Amino acid sequence: MFRTLLLAAVCVSSVGLMGLAMAADTISEKARKLHFSSIVVDTHDDTTQRFLDGKFDLGTRSATGSIDIPRMREGNLSAIFFSIWIPSKITGFDAVNRALIQIDAVREQVRKHPNDLALATTAAEIREAHKQGKIAALMGVEGGHMINSDLAVLRTYAALGVRYMTLTHSGNDEWADSSTDKAVHNGLTDFGKEVVREMNRLDVIVDISHVSDKTFYDALEESKAPLIASHSSCRAICDAPRNMTDQMMKDLAAKGGVIQINYHVGFLSQEFRDAEKANPELNKAITAEQMKRCGENEGCRLIEGDRITREYVEQGKFPRVDWTKIIEHIDHAVKVAGIDHVGLGSDFDGANMPYGMEDATKLPYITEALLKKGYSEGDVKKILGENTLRVMTEVERVSRELNAQPRK
Repeated sequence: MFRTLLLAAVCVSSVGLMGLAMAADTISEKARKLHFSSIVVDTHDDTTQRFLDGKFDLGTRSATGSIDIPRMREGNLSAIFFSIWIPSKITGFDAVNRALIQIDAVREQVRKHPNDLALATTAAEIREAHKQGKIAALMGVEGGHMINSDLAVLRTYAALGVRYMTLTHSGNDEWADSSTDKAVHNGLTDFGKEVVREMNRLDVIVDISHVSDKTFYDALEESKAPLIASHSSCRAICDAPRNMTDQMMKDLAAKGGVIQINYHVGFLSQEFRDAEKANPELNKAITAEQMKRCGENEGCRLIEGDRITREYVEQGKFPRVDWTKIIEHIDHAVKVAGIDHVGLGSDFDGANMPYGMEDATKLPYITEALLKKGYSEGDVKKILGENTLRVMTEVERVSRELNAQPRK
């Protein structure tokens, strides 16, 4: 099962073109220069699901969704973590096999576009790709259920280039509790703690988006390396269990970690979340319409979910959420956790985007807004990507130290 993937090669050739024009005429020259001179890192994108039907080509500008090479270049998205995602209900060898297929699909996109993409596994490789005018492609496994309670599978993923793993997705796995399921493990089991230790050794970042609060604190205590919340927002602004409390953000920061703000409207806006709770039949109707339009095609369903939600907003069934809510969450997280502990984790192609942040071309708006709020250019660069690169560097250092020690 692993043979084809283990033999996969990533082709790197001539230098690609640098970023294209700014996303909008409204971006100031100062913001444009800052944005396009920065390394912009997005730690969570679900575009991988679109690769699976064989029809979507990342190199061609798409009329749907949020991510492709032309739009990443237009918005200077410099490094992207493609999510390897399987629903929590899919477990065992089936989940492992599907994860491997997705890993291969990401690597294949890199192979097909060597002038534009470079597979990266370290902060230094991201910086080198940027120097060469290429977009760094990375991978994160979104849900510990995909290792099938087998550390050998985790090691295989790491060998194939995976650089973070979200300990759970929306449901509990065999060794960790999720934030959106009934707790059964009281956080991490003993095996779950072993998973965290092995991730530290393998240079795989521990990601605590989706996990229960107790799982977060167990992982924080067990890990010798900083953690990330690859696509979470602030619970003080929007009371979703997927978001982090102020105390959690402070504790994450105290160990050097970073919260990467999620752009999903249901995690940004309390008004939107309240409307969902008040009208549970609407989400059921959206799911039914997704199935009608897409069947079992997950990539299609994710894209259509965003489209249908917008149709409901236009019909007055859901409130409109504007992209400026992202800035509100970033600013709150900076005030709570500190400027060194906040980044970007959009959830592009996997969630419902706010108005004005429909795709990667809109990213310069974030730079412009932060400058207008009084952030220094150096601090904006930290939020755009440098904080995530720092965490990666620190996780790499811990991994080297652990591997230098005699194995027990």
